[in-house]
Amino acid sequence: MATYAIGDLQGCYDELQDLLELIDFDSSTDRLWFTGDLVNRGPASLQCLRFVKENNHLSVLGNHDLHLLAVATRQAKLRHKDTLDDILRAPDRDELLDWLLHCPLGYRDASLGFTMVHAGLSPHWDIPKALLCAAEVEALLRGGAHEDFFAHMYGDQPDSWSEQLRDWDRCRYIINCLTRIRYCDPAGRLTLREKGPPGTQAPPYLPWFNVAQRQSRGAKILFGHWATIRLGTRLDFTGEKVFPLDGGCIWGGKLMALRLEDETYFQVPSRQQRAD
Repeated sequence: MATYAIGDLQGCYDELQDLLELIDFDSSTDRLWFTGDLVNRGPASLQCLRFVKENNHLSVLGNHDLHLLAVATRQAKLRHKDTLDDILRAPDRDELLDWLLHCPLGYRDASLGFTMVHAGLSPHWDIPKALLCAAEVEALLRGGAHEDFFAHMYGDQPDSWSEQLRDWDRCRYIINCLTRIRYCDPAGRLTLREKGPPGTQAPPYLPWFNVAQRQSRGAKILFGHWATIRLGTRLDFTGEKVFPLDGGCIWGGKLMALRLEDETYFQVPSRQQRAD
Protein backbone atom coordinates (compact mmCIF):
# COMPACT_ATOMS: atom_id res chain seq x y z
CA MET A 1 0.00 0.00 0.00
CA ALA A 2 1.28 3.44 -0.93
CA THR A 3 -0.04 7.01 -0.66
CA TYR A 4 0.68 9.44 -3.48
CA ALA A 5 0.15 13.21 -3.25
CA ILE A 6 -0.42 14.73 -6.69
CA GLY A 7 -0.08 18.37 -7.71
CA ASP A 8 -2.56 20.66 -9.43
CA LEU A 9 -4.47 18.87 -12.23
CA GLN A 10 -6.34 21.88 -13.62
CA GLY A 11 -8.17 19.67 -16.10
CA CYS A 12 -5.11 17.69 -17.27
CA TYR A 13 -6.80 14.29 -17.25
CA ASP A 14 -4.59 12.55 -19.82
CA GLU A 15 -1.46 13.45 -17.87
CA LEU A 16 -3.08 12.08 -14.72
CA GLN A 17 -3.55 8.74 -16.47
CA ASP A 18 0.08 8.84 -17.64
CA LEU A 19 1.19 9.46 -14.05
CA LEU A 20 -0.94 6.64 -12.65
CA GLU A 21 0.61 4.29 -15.20
CA LEU A 22 4.11 5.46 -14.25
CA ILE A 23 3.59 4.78 -10.54
CA ASP A 24 1.80 1.49 -11.29
CA PHE A 25 -1.17 2.69 -9.27
CA ASP A 26 -3.24 -0.10 -7.68
CA SER A 27 -6.72 1.15 -6.83
CA SER A 28 -7.30 -1.76 -4.46
CA THR A 29 -4.44 -0.82 -2.15
CA ASP A 30 -3.00 2.61 -2.99
CA ARG A 31 -4.37 6.03 -2.01
CA LEU A 32 -4.31 9.32 -3.89
CA TRP A 33 -4.25 12.80 -2.39
CA PHE A 34 -4.62 15.93 -4.51
CA THR A 35 -3.40 19.43 -3.63
CA GLY A 36 -6.50 21.09 -5.11
CA ASP A 37 -7.18 23.01 -8.31
CA LEU A 38 -8.64 19.91 -9.88
CA VAL A 39 -10.31 22.11 -12.48
CA ASN A 40 -9.92 25.08 -14.83
CA ARG A 41 -7.66 26.20 -17.66
CA GLY A 42 -7.13 22.64 -18.91
CA PRO A 43 -9.17 20.63 -21.45
CA ALA A 44 -10.81 18.02 -19.19
CA SER A 45 -11.98 19.61 -15.94
CA LEU A 46 -15.14 17.49 -15.85
CA GLN A 47 -13.21 14.24 -16.26
CA CYS A 48 -10.75 15.20 -13.52
CA LEU A 49 -13.51 16.15 -11.08
CA ARG A 50 -15.46 12.97 -11.78
CA PHE A 51 -12.36 10.79 -11.41
CA VAL A 52 -11.43 12.13 -7.98
CA LYS A 53 -15.01 12.10 -6.70
CA GLU A 54 -16.10 8.72 -8.07
CA ASN A 55 -12.98 6.97 -6.78
CA ASN A 56 -13.29 8.57 -3.34
CA HIS A 57 -9.84 10.15 -3.47
CA LEU A 58 -8.86 12.97 -1.13
CA SER A 59 -8.52 16.54 -2.35
CA VAL A 60 -8.20 19.88 -0.60
CA LEU A 61 -9.82 22.95 -2.11
CA GLY A 62 -7.79 25.24 -4.34
CA ASN A 63 -8.53 28.75 -5.55
CA HIS A 64 -9.79 27.49 -8.92
CA ASP A 65 -12.11 25.02 -7.20
CA LEU A 66 -13.52 27.84 -5.07
CA HIS A 67 -13.92 29.99 -8.18
CA LEU A 68 -15.97 27.24 -9.83
CA LEU A 69 -18.26 27.12 -6.79
CA ALA A 70 -18.59 30.91 -6.80
CA VAL A 71 -19.52 30.92 -10.49
CA ALA A 72 -22.00 28.06 -9.99
CA THR A 73 -23.76 30.02 -7.23
CA ARG A 74 -23.78 33.19 -9.39
CA GLN A 75 -21.52 35.07 -7.01
CA ALA A 76 -18.80 35.42 -9.66
CA LYS A 77 -18.60 35.54 -13.45
CA LEU A 78 -16.68 33.28 -15.77
CA ARG A 79 -13.32 34.72 -16.79
CA HIS A 80 -11.90 34.73 -20.30
CA LYS A 81 -9.53 31.79 -19.71
CA ASP A 82 -11.91 29.68 -17.61
CA THR A 83 -12.72 26.20 -18.92
CA LEU A 84 -15.59 25.34 -16.59
CA ASP A 85 -18.53 25.14 -19.00
CA ASP A 86 -18.44 21.35 -19.24
CA ILE A 87 -18.96 21.07 -15.48
CA LEU A 88 -21.64 23.76 -15.33
CA ARG A 89 -23.63 21.98 -18.08
CA ALA A 90 -23.05 18.41 -16.86
CA PRO A 91 -26.07 16.25 -15.91
CA ASP A 92 -24.33 15.39 -12.61
CA ARG A 93 -23.36 19.04 -12.00
CA ASP A 94 -25.15 19.38 -8.65
CA GLU A 95 -23.71 16.15 -7.27
CA LEU A 96 -20.19 17.12 -8.33
CA LEU A 97 -20.45 20.63 -6.89
CA ASP A 98 -21.87 19.37 -3.60
CA TRP A 99 -18.97 16.93 -3.29
CA LEU A 100 -16.49 19.71 -4.01
CA LEU A 101 -18.17 21.95 -1.45
CA HIS A 102 -17.45 19.32 1.20
CA CYS A 103 -13.75 18.94 0.42
CA PRO A 104 -11.46 20.20 3.21
CA LEU A 105 -9.24 23.25 3.02
CA GLY A 106 -6.55 21.54 5.05
CA TYR A 107 -5.84 17.91 5.90
CA ARG A 108 -3.41 16.14 8.23
CA ASP A 109 -2.57 12.46 8.49
CA ALA A 110 -0.84 11.93 11.82
CA SER A 111 0.27 8.40 10.97
CA LEU A 112 2.13 9.58 7.86
CA GLY A 113 3.17 12.87 9.43
CA PHE A 114 2.04 15.06 6.52
CA THR A 115 -0.23 18.10 6.33
CA MET A 116 -1.68 19.13 2.95
CA VAL A 117 -3.04 22.50 1.82
CA HIS A 118 -3.38 24.06 -1.60
CA ALA A 119 -1.03 27.05 -1.28
CA GLY A 120 0.51 27.45 2.17
CA LEU A 121 0.09 28.65 5.73
CA SER A 122 0.21 31.94 7.54
CA PRO A 123 3.59 32.12 9.30
CA HIS A 124 1.63 32.89 12.48
CA TRP A 125 -0.08 29.48 12.52
CA ASP A 126 1.19 26.16 13.78
CA ILE A 127 -0.48 23.08 12.28
CA PRO A 128 -3.30 22.76 14.86
CA LYS A 129 -4.13 26.46 14.45
CA ALA A 130 -4.10 26.18 10.66
CA LEU A 131 -6.53 23.27 10.77
CA LEU A 132 -8.80 25.14 13.19
CA CYS A 133 -8.84 28.14 10.84
CA ALA A 134 -9.58 25.86 7.90
CA ALA A 135 -12.44 24.29 9.85
CA GLU A 136 -13.98 27.72 10.47
CA VAL A 137 -14.36 28.32 6.76
CA GLU A 138 -15.34 24.71 6.02
CA ALA A 139 -18.25 25.10 8.45
CA LEU A 140 -19.47 28.15 6.52
CA LEU A 141 -19.20 26.37 3.19
CA ARG A 142 -21.16 23.36 4.45
CA GLY A 143 -23.62 25.18 6.67
CA GLY A 144 -25.76 27.01 4.16
CA ALA A 145 -23.84 30.31 4.19
CA HIS A 146 -21.69 29.50 1.18
CA GLU A 147 -23.37 31.92 -1.22
CA ASP A 148 -22.72 34.83 1.18
CA PHE A 149 -19.17 33.59 1.60
CA PHE A 150 -18.50 33.51 -2.15
CA ALA A 151 -19.91 37.03 -2.49
CA HIS A 152 -17.25 38.26 -0.04
CA MET A 153 -14.39 35.88 -0.89
CA TYR A 154 -12.49 37.89 -3.49
CA GLY A 155 -9.92 40.50 -2.46
CA ASP A 156 -6.38 40.85 -1.09
CA GLN A 157 -7.18 42.38 2.30
CA PRO A 158 -6.58 41.99 5.17
CA ASP A 159 -2.93 41.09 4.68
CA SER A 160 -2.03 40.47 8.34
CA TRP A 161 -3.23 37.93 10.87
CA SER A 162 -4.87 38.88 14.15
CA GLU A 163 -7.08 36.89 16.47
CA GLN A 164 -9.28 39.98 16.47
CA LEU A 165 -10.16 39.56 12.80
CA ARG A 166 -13.89 38.93 12.46
CA ASP A 167 -16.55 38.04 9.90
CA TRP A 168 -15.64 38.19 6.21
CA ASP A 169 -12.23 39.77 6.83
CA ARG A 170 -11.23 36.77 8.92
CA CYS A 171 -12.58 34.32 6.35
CA ARG A 172 -10.87 36.11 3.47
CA TYR A 173 -7.51 36.10 5.22
CA ILE A 174 -7.82 32.36 5.96
CA ILE A 175 -8.78 31.58 2.36
CA ASN A 176 -5.97 33.72 0.95
CA CYS A 177 -3.39 31.89 3.07
CA LEU A 178 -4.66 28.40 2.36
CA THR A 179 -5.34 28.86 -1.37
CA ARG A 180 -3.33 31.86 -2.68
CA ILE A 181 -0.21 32.62 -0.60
CA ARG A 182 3.28 32.52 -2.10
CA TYR A 183 5.20 35.38 -0.51
CA CYS A 184 5.08 37.47 2.63
CA ASP A 185 7.43 39.83 4.46
CA PRO A 186 9.52 38.83 7.51
CA ALA A 187 6.66 39.91 9.79
CA GLY A 188 4.21 37.64 7.96
CA ARG A 189 2.37 40.33 5.98
CA LEU A 190 1.01 38.82 2.75
CA THR A 191 1.65 40.05 -0.75
CA LEU A 192 -0.52 38.33 -3.33
CA ARG A 193 0.87 40.27 -6.29
CA GLU A 194 4.22 38.44 -6.40
CA LYS A 195 3.88 35.24 -8.46
CA GLY A 196 7.28 34.50 -9.98
CA PRO A 197 9.87 31.95 -8.89
CA PRO A 198 11.86 32.56 -5.69
CA GLY A 199 14.53 35.14 -6.33
CA THR A 200 12.38 37.32 -8.59
CA GLN A 201 10.29 38.89 -5.82
CA ALA A 202 10.64 42.48 -4.66
CA PRO A 203 12.25 43.06 -1.24
CA PRO A 204 11.52 42.47 1.58
CA TYR A 205 9.30 39.56 0.52
CA LEU A 206 10.29 35.92 0.78
CA PRO A 207 8.56 32.56 0.30
CA TRP A 208 6.09 31.93 3.11
CA PHE A 209 8.00 28.85 4.25
CA ASN A 210 11.28 30.79 4.62
CA VAL A 211 9.94 33.18 7.28
CA ALA A 212 12.31 32.72 10.23
CA GLN A 213 9.61 32.72 12.89
CA ARG A 214 7.18 30.47 10.97
CA GLN A 215 5.14 28.60 13.59
CA SER A 216 4.69 25.50 11.42
CA ARG A 217 8.45 24.97 11.05
CA GLY A 218 9.36 21.33 11.48
CA ALA A 219 6.07 19.99 10.10
CA LYS A 220 5.97 18.23 6.74
CA ILE A 221 3.71 20.27 4.45
CA LEU A 222 2.46 19.35 0.97
CA PHE A 223 1.24 22.15 -1.28
CA GLY A 224 0.57 23.06 -4.90
CA HIS A 225 -0.51 26.38 -6.45
CA TRP A 226 2.99 27.73 -7.23
CA ALA A 227 3.72 26.60 -10.79
CA THR A 228 6.90 28.69 -11.10
CA ILE A 229 8.50 27.64 -7.83
CA ARG A 230 11.01 25.23 -9.37
CA LEU A 231 12.20 27.58 -12.13
CA GLY A 232 15.84 28.57 -11.68
CA THR A 233 15.89 27.96 -7.94
CA ARG A 234 18.20 25.99 -5.68
CA LEU A 235 16.04 26.30 -2.62
CA ASP A 236 16.33 23.39 -0.19
CA PHE A 237 12.69 22.43 0.08
CA THR A 238 13.43 19.28 2.07
CA GLY A 239 15.43 21.30 4.57
CA GLU A 240 12.29 23.32 5.23
CA LYS A 241 10.26 20.08 5.21
CA VAL A 242 7.94 21.49 2.54
CA PHE A 243 7.04 19.59 -0.63
CA PRO A 244 5.83 21.76 -3.56
CA LEU A 245 3.90 19.65 -6.05
CA ASP A 246 2.66 22.04 -8.74
CA GLY A 247 4.90 21.30 -11.71
CA GLY A 248 3.01 23.65 -14.03
CA CYS A 249 1.40 20.85 -16.03
CA ILE A 250 -1.23 23.19 -17.45
CA TRP A 251 1.55 25.48 -18.75
CA GLY A 252 3.50 22.70 -20.49
CA GLY A 253 5.53 21.61 -17.46
CA LYS A 254 5.15 18.41 -15.47
CA LEU A 255 2.48 16.62 -13.46
CA MET A 256 4.10 15.59 -10.20
CA ALA A 257 3.46 13.08 -7.44
CA LEU A 258 5.18 12.33 -4.15
CA ARG A 259 5.04 8.88 -2.57
CA LEU A 260 4.67 9.78 1.07
CA GLU A 261 6.04 6.63 2.61
CA ASP A 262 9.57 7.20 1.23
CA GLU A 263 9.32 10.79 -0.09
CA THR A 264 10.05 9.74 -3.67
CA TYR A 265 9.02 12.06 -6.51
CA PHE A 266 7.50 10.99 -9.83
CA GLN A 267 6.64 13.15 -12.80
CA VAL A 268 5.31 12.96 -16.35
CA PRO A 269 5.53 15.59 -19.09
CA SER A 270 2.58 17.77 -19.93
CA ARG A 271 0.63 17.33 -23.13
CA GLN A 272 -0.38 21.00 -23.05
CA GLN A 273 1.14 23.78 -25.12
CA ARG A 274 4.19 25.12 -23.34
CA ALA A 275 3.95 28.64 -21.97
CA ASP A 276 6.87 30.97 -22.73
